Amino acid sequence: MTADEAAEAEARIEAAFGALDLDTKARLLAGQDMWTLPAVPSIGLASLVMSDGPVGVRGVRWTADDPSVTLPSPTALAACWDRDLARRAGRLLAQEARRKGVHVLLAPTVNLHRSPLGGRHFEAYSEDPYLTGEIGAGYVRGVQDGGVAATVKHFVANDAETDRFTVDNAVPPRALRELYLAPFEAIVKCARPWAVMAAYNQVNGVTMTEHRQLQTEVLRDEWGYDGVVVSDWFAARSTTGALTGGLDVAMPGPRTVYGDALAAAVRAGELDEALVDRSVRRVLRLAARVGALKGPGPAVPHPPEALDGEALAREIAHRSFVLVRNEHDVLPLDPARLRRVALVGPAARDARVLGGGSAQVFPARTVSPLDGLTAALPDAATLTYAPGADLSDEPEPAGPGFALRAVCRDPSGAVLADVPLPSGQIQWVGTDLPDGVAHETLHTVEVTGTFTPRESGDHAFGTRGLGAFRLTVAGRVLYDGTQEAGGEGDPFEAFSGSPVERGTARLAEGSPVEVSLRHTVDHERPAPLPAVVFSLLHRPPRRDPDELIAEAVEAARAADTAVVVVATTERVESEGFDRADLRLPGRQDDLVRAVAAANPRTVVVVNAGAPVEMPWRDEVAAVLLTWFPGQEGGAALADVLLGAEEPGGRLPTTWPAALADAPITTVTPTDGELRYDEGPFIGYRAWDRVPGRPAPAYPFGHGLGYTTWEYESLIVTPTTARVRVRNTGARPGREVIQLYVAPRADLVERPARWLVGFASVTAAPGGCAEAEVRLAPRLFDIWDEKTGAWTAVPGQYEIRAGRSLTDTRLAVTLELD
Repeated sequence: MTADEAAEAEARIEAAFGALDLDTKARLLAGQDMWTLPAVPSIGLASLVMSDGPVGVRGVRWTADDPSVTLPSPTALAACWDRDLARRAGRLLAQEARRKGVHVLLAPTVNLHRSPLGGRHFEAYSEDPYLTGEIGAGYVRGVQDGGVAATVKHFVANDAETDRFTVDNAVPPRALRELYLAPFEAIVKCARPWAVMAAYNQVNGVTMTEHRQLQTEVLRDEWGYDGVVVSDWFAARSTTGALTGGLDVAMPGPRTVYGDALAAAVRAGELDEALVDRSVRRVLRLAARVGALKGPGPAVPHPPEALDGEALAREIAHRSFVLVRNEHDVLPLDPARLRRVALVGPAARDARVLGGGSAQVFPARTVSPLDGLTAALPDAATLTYAPGADLSDEPEPAGPGFALRAVCRDPSGAVLADVPLPSGQIQWVGTDLPDGVAHETLHTVEVTGTFTPRESGDHAFGTRGLGAFRLTVAGRVLYDGTQEAGGEGDPFEAFSGSPVERGTARLAEGSPVEVSLRHTVDHERPAPLPAVVFSLLHRPPRRDPDELIAEAVEAARAADTAVVVVATTERVESEGFDRADLRLPGRQDDLVRAVAAANPRTVVVVNAGAPVEMPWRDEVAAVLLTWFPGQEGGAALADVLLGAEEPGGRLPTTWPAALADAPITTVTPTDGELRYDEGPFIGYRAWDRVPGRPAPAYPFGHGLGYTTWEYESLIVTPTTARVRVRNTGARPGREVIQLYVAPRADLVERPARWLVGFASVTAAPGGCAEAEVRLAPRLFDIWDEKTGAWTAVPGQYEIRAGRSLTDTRLAVTLELD
């Protein structure tokens, strides 16, 4: 946007603002429902529509009627170490947002991996603030290239889920500046986001939606942020506290601390109307930027050329896969020589492609590892599948084998709507209802359809949710009763209840049966918003665990190569709770060991969004980390296993060998407070701090490709580094060049080394590539708690270039006077 266009837009904003009365202004700062702000037709203002991300754009309805392109998880995107790829991901999501009528995407999450126990670890990028800021900035640029607002969240220090609504995170000033604020600062200054989301938690005694020091003095006055600050959903608690603290928009509505309550506070003399005016102007500026205010042209009048969602999802997936072990170059497999492949693990057939909670969307299709390998293997190769283990004893939302619909009825029994469901989950909050349905007239919702079992035996069925249910399978009533609220800790968990098994039915493989779960809507139950949230659950027949493992071993022993896919579940990694440990659920560790003993060419694929313990890692030929790989994950996995693509990822966070080795394992508050006593030492910074600490399983930045590299030269200035590398292998490859700085002698307590730059290059066999890498700002600075300012520390510094934190190949010394 040119200077003249910006001035014209500001003039239009002022004209629109001048036509508003106090009540309208107050309403503009409050959600009118779960996802939107109100329209004001008289000034040409459309309703601003928001939607959750970050791997897809859900839209305002949690439904499969309008599926979403589903990209790999944020940990996967960060593992690509590629700003441009992150930008393309953002552009695709902006494309999806425009298709769904969404103006504001509630992403990216740029909180840090302070502890591997963080339950929402998969939704954040990295343990390193620089890598997080660079990938986040690329993502924000991409979203806003498409004329859609990105919302950088959760500001700030929302690094764990336990008691997240009330916890007071006690963060020392230096750690706050050098670690937790740093990604937000980088993104604000480099990518100019149009929205920032205030977190639930407190920081140093002040809840973030009311934190004037951070939201106004730091974010706006110091960094120059000119966008909207929106609350996390239900995070705003005080009308006067939030507005004076710098919060512009309180979501969701209609019951909120803004709106009518805000107008009343102004009239009572509790708030200056000028504060309301300030926030309203910001909302109007946001509307102008996304094209929701008539008059000024949008910030992006012509969106970028359309992207192929499936192709980009597949590219990000294979670029994100991190090969952490590859003994005797077992990978890539040679398709021409393969005759028998054993594929093992329940997640090989039913892949987990994304994390749980607000990140969840519905892809139009999901390619599992079984699907991907079946399609990619040559006709001469035989693929044998064995489940090998059960991941959980709990029933999960009805999925494969179910063909379901939701039938909504009024009190007379008349059908209000009949819509397809992709699974047994119903999550209709606020106005998120099928067309023709209103909460006040909705009496029952029936999840109904058929189930075609994939195996014979006793199938368990259950429910999740609160209220009255009637569950029928194959004409038999398994449950007819009421589920009351339990004592779950997180309000969202309490809202939806816990999974409960209700009964079993003996069914035959391939023979469909009728299923029905009817829920009676309770209009009297207290809730922040009208909502219908429940699930039909299913668990396949239990089999003897030893029998399952023996079956997998038999398949592996008869195969040239065994591929074992291990995974976490939604009850292990999801929004709303932290992890209790890093173990794989079920008997997956036993399964891997047994298969590896039977076949020395065993490849383990780890389908998890965050670190897990791998006690068998030195017993298998190869270990490939695939994160939550998005809808095309199985196709990308086949590409990498068979050598069509190289595993391009590098670790964005340190993987401990065991939880006990990790530097930070406390995520549970004591008396409401969670102390960040480690200061600026998290992740690899903390591993380096204590001599003699057990080494991690795999260090930050680690990742193997299918070729080898020689580092030939390094030239450094205080702002840039030029690195020349040569591909010394037999096939083309991509290298992620990483730059770290290490003080030669330290006058202050600092990390032993830290990331200051990175770039990726490609080269043919024998070919050279050169990268000019911009070094991080404040290369030699610390935050001085005494002066409250950034201070450069003089001395000698080594700039090291290499393949990971612990594998640097070249070094140059700089002197700072």
